[in-house]
Amino acid sequence: METPVKYNINLDVKYPHQELIDIPSIIAANKEKWFNQTLSQVNESVVRIGIVEGEFHWHKHDNDDEFFFVLEGQLLIDLEDKTIELNPMQGTTITKGVMHRPRAPKKTVMLMVETSSIAPTGD
Repeated sequence: METPVKYNINLDVKYPHQELIDIPSIIAANKEKWFNQTLSQVNESVVRIGIVEGEFHWHKHDNDDEFFFVLEGQLLIDLEDKTIELNPMQGTTITKGVMHRPRAPKKTVMLMVETSSIAPTGD
């Protein structure tokens, strides 16, 4: 039986406006399998970085759409009827209320845009 991945999800806004966000240094400093950090708030939404490897659990967001954009690696997003494969410089939006499970077969770096009130682990 596979050991469940521990999620490290940080909802605090790490960088105020007009401050440089250096993605390569964030990647280099990360040593975890499933790391998520809110980088910045843009109006009522936030931009988060995910540095992930392994599977997240099946979940949905009843009131929030969620945008994923892959910088490095590969992200597979399982839906009930298909899997969306995202490779570097590809993205997709998951509609609110849609059951999904993100998973990364290898270390993957992605950006996510979602409302600041979203519960990243689902509703």
